[in-house]
Amino acid sequence: MLFEVDTLLGDLHAPPPQKSGTLVRLVGMRLEARGLMAPLGACCEVLGQTGQRVEAEVVGFNDDLLYLLPFAEPQGIGPGSQVRVISHSAQVCLGPDMLGRILDGRGQPLDGKAPPSCIDMLSLQGRPLNPMERGPIREVLDVGVKAINGMLTIGRGQRLGLIAGSGVGKSVLLGMMTRFTEADVVVIGLIGERGREVQAFIEESLGPQGLAKSVLVAAPANESPVMRLNATHMTHVIAEYFRDRGMNVLMLVDSLTRVAHAQREIGLAVGEPPTAKGYPPSVFALLPNLIERSGVGRHGHGSITAIYTVLAEGDDANDPIVDIARASLDGQVMLSRKLADAAHYPAIDLTGSISRVMQNLISPEDLKLANRFRRLWSLYQQNQDLIQVGAYESGSNPELDLAIRLRTPMENLLQQDMHSPLDAHSTREQLRQLMNQ
Repeated sequence: MLFEVDTLLGDLHAPPPQKSGTLVRLVGMRLEARGLMAPLGACCEVLGQTGQRVEAEVVGFNDDLLYLLPFAEPQGIGPGSQVRVISHSAQVCLGPDMLGRILDGRGQPLDGKAPPSCIDMLSLQGRPLNPMERGPIREVLDVGVKAINGMLTIGRGQRLGLIAGSGVGKSVLLGMMTRFTEADVVVIGLIGERGREVQAFIEESLGPQGLAKSVLVAAPANESPVMRLNATHMTHVIAEYFRDRGMNVLMLVDSLTRVAHAQREIGLAVGEPPTAKGYPPSVFALLPNLIERSGVGRHGHGSITAIYTVLAEGDDANDPIVDIARASLDGQVMLSRKLADAAHYPAIDLTGSISRVMQNLISPEDLKLANRFRRLWSLYQQNQDLIQVGAYESGSNPELDLAIRLRTPMENLLQQDMHSPLDAHSTREQLRQLMNQ
């Protein structure tokens, strides 16, 4: 959970004595205060004239004017309200007791239980790793999903994007991977989603078995953008904590697009110019920095395998957030609305999906079979209209004839019930049997 750094670390890191500032203006979500000095990221408290207390984070400044964004609705505060600095930086207290818990963006429990006991303090922004100290991606991470294990094999420490429009099964697929994975710890960040989906994800997708080895951080859409962004950093720092203890962590962030929306709100509130689709430049700086926090740990000890869901708004695969995610990640899994409408679940479309480290993880023979499967699948997709209207003449293309003959067993291999896992070894055996017919 987040603590006031000054209280925990004593006078060594305490802010210098200063008088309280004064709230002078409210513009949209932005509070403006004068009369005190504080760095970016500092946490302040605004005291209302009738006793209300609202915490806010410093997100910008202009000469002696501080820009703050509140963590909650600034009800009860007005011109002349006093502002004081609580801490100059946000730190988080972490420990193994966080497993099985549901927390908000400031580390406070949402499950009605006592706060988890903590033993270590870390900065919310984490500690960057030297890229030369990172270990290579050499081990397969079994996620129990046939389509991914067989055709889009994931490695421990890989960063993957789950790209789809709304309502095509992203949350169900995340729940399957959470329950079926071989990872030691699962850290889940539900950022900017509907409030009811948090409870639904826990009960329907995660379940008691998945929650037992997970830490869930939730900041629904009704939370302030600062709280949503803090929840994102909280998700990453928890994953880093377990990785640095030699564990293999699976981190799921749903969704990267909502994180970008939160940063867009903050950037526009402090006066950044909008660029592509209204996103300010700070969004395109934030996302690669977040993604680089995951991966294999120092000298190969521990790893964070990160899966970020990316919402393709209006099913637009050229959305700027989709573009930057594809450029920054080690692969992507595309979900198809067309397959979802045909009750093909998980609705993974191999066209456009890729794992950029797969060739380093499996044998050349298995890689050849997977590529042949993908080629036959894509060939059928390209000629589907001709086949369905009867315009294709059998015998014209032997490879297409094979794709037509194997279409049903290929679909069966890619489909899977959400409660039935299949390990990577069994998946590869099924793939060999199918491709050797």
